[in-house]
Amino acid sequence: QVQLVESGGGLVQAGGSLRLSCAASGSISTVGIMGWFRQAPGKQREMVATITTGGAANYADSVKGRFTISRDNAKNTVYLQMNSLKPEDTGVYFCKIMIYSYWGQGTQVTVSS
Repeated sequence: QVQLVESGGGLVQAGGSLRLSCAASGSISTVGIMGWFRQAPGKQREMVATITTGGAANYADSVKGRFTISRDNAKNTVYLQMNSLKPEDTGVYFCKIMIYSYWGQGTQVTVSS
């Protein structure tokens, strides 16, 4: 099994910043691409950003220029720096190792206007 533990969410005003962390542990033979996803109330889960082992990042159009994904391969940890937050960024944020089907419990991000 793979365990994913997200942290760093909270309540922030529009224009503020948060930094999310996700630590992966368990039966991980290889990590590969890691990603952040989010799910707003009543909406489907969507990809926010992904990052390869080498650091190549990909972002959803809605967060480009505001969010930065990074990782520490030695710690199997992925981060998401979120700046200039908007109310529409509100949701539960999940991380994922793309080759596995496991999800963490998520961390709530709420952006007030």
